[in-house]
Amino acid sequence: MSIRVLAVGKKHESWVSEGIDRYSKRLKKPWDLDYQLIPHSSRQEQAAREEESARLLAKIKPDEFLVLLDERGKMLSSPGLATALRKPLDAGKHVTIVIGGAYGVDASVHQRANLVWSLSELVFPHQLVRLMLTEQVYRAQEISAGGSYHHV
Repeated sequence: MSIRVLAVGKKHESWVSEGIDRYSKRLKKPWDLDYQLIPHSSRQEQAAREEESARLLAKIKPDEFLVLLDERGKMLSSPGLATALRKPLDAGKHVTIVIGGAYGVDASVHQRANLVWSLSELVFPHQLVRLMLTEQVYRAQEISAGGSYHHV
């Protein structure tokens, strides 16, 4: 068990890699992250959404717990995220978190998602989202373990 991130887009920029490495080194199973990058489509808008969504869904097994990042999703506190991730991990499920492409994902990914989560009502660059996601997973791990990283 672990948490896999499927992200549409280019490889991590160096400053993103440094930040991801910083938090990833602190993660322990089942909270460790495995990033898999999915190439973005050369198409535009709906055609890109459909192509990228098909690529994403092809990588997701039926028994995985799927979290979709979407600015229209449910807002969670850090303790809320810890609970949302801990439940499937404790049940022995693999967790996959999807970061869609520039045009988002189509309805098929939304329908497959067990949780549609919003980091914020703001829209962030994909590279920054990856770094923020890694830090939030580390924070969730610490909350679940009763660590001192998260202060209330």
